[in-house]
Amino acid sequence: MISKSDRQGPSRPHEEAGVAESRAILKRIRQETEPQVGAGMAGMMGGVAKHFAARDADPADPIEVLGTRIGRLLGLVGFVTLAFVLASNLFYD
Repeated sequence: MISKSDRQGPSRPHEEAGVAESRAILKRIRQETEPQVGAGMAGMMGGVAKHFAARDADPADPIEVLGTRIGRLLGLVGFVTLAFVLASNLFYD
């Protein structure tokens, strides 16, 4: 009679090889996708910071830099205010 351990013996190395291959594939996929997501988010946040810091304004003219920063900040405040008013009218009216 064939014992349980005899039946699992021949298929076990094949299963272990498949599991090892699957883990290697998943590790490779993780390595390929994580840096792209992180780099994209870091680039986007850096772009937003540069935008609100007025890095594109003429650094030799401090009044232009200050005015650009104030204008962009007021634009953001206006957007958030209008979004709040719209949401309150849609959901609470």
